[in-house]
Amino acid sequence: MTRTLILGGTTEASSLARALTERGDDALFSYAGRTAAPVAQPLPTRVGGFGGVAGLLDFIAQNHITRVIDATHPFAAQMSRNAHAACTQAGIPLAAYERAPWSETAADTWTHLPDIEAAAASLPQTPTRVFLAIGKQALPVFADHPQHHYLLRLVDQPNAPLPLPHTTVTLARGPFDVAGDIALLRDHGTELIIAKNAGGTGAEAKLIAARELGLRVLMIQRPAVPPRTTFAQLDDILAWLDHSADRGV
Repeated sequence: MTRTLILGGTTEASSLARALTERGDDALFSYAGRTAAPVAQPLPTRVGGFGGVAGLLDFIAQNHITRVIDATHPFAAQMSRNAHAACTQAGIPLAAYERAPWSETAADTWTHLPDIEAAAASLPQTPTRVFLAIGKQALPVFADHPQHHYLLRLVDQPNAPLPLPHTTVTLARGPFDVAGDIALLRDHGTELIIAKNAGGTGAEAKLIAARELGLRVLMIQRPAVPPRTTFAQLDDILAWLDHSADRGV
């Protein structure tokens, strides 16, 4: 018998959960718990951290997990590293279901940067209206640049004061559309966008809007994670799961 653990939080994870439910596979779904009301899943679901590699190992053993799919956000690097270490120690297969990164076109004006700290350091000295499209976890990195006005688009209302003195918060959950993002950027007089190269279609609208409006984008590259088997298409990850089952894993 096989039992799959999906490490979720992305549209890819949700599509995989639906596919496994339709097939009748035995699977569990895990959310990190970053949002107050995560999207409901058709599989048994847990929410919250595992407690590092040791905690994930305990969960794998106690729940008889035989393979793990890492379908977390491409910037959830610590969870991906923990999954790699835990699966290696447990001797069970691990695969990533990960969307391809965005690619710059000739019509774009991107500056590629290795991390959020580099993006903050690349901000101009003069006050600028910035769409800070990075979520809320890394906002303190920008506290040393308080002269800018930051537009934040968040899923949940912040439950504590933000570390940035000049901010506008808009609450929304993707996917987003180009017309809406063009209107958002125009309404707020946005001059610069900072984004993570998450890939996928749900949040790509802001980049197309930036292209249409001629805005510069500071694009943060994905963090490094250990090598693992990676798939970008649902059919491919399902075929991998079938193959691991055929091997008697």
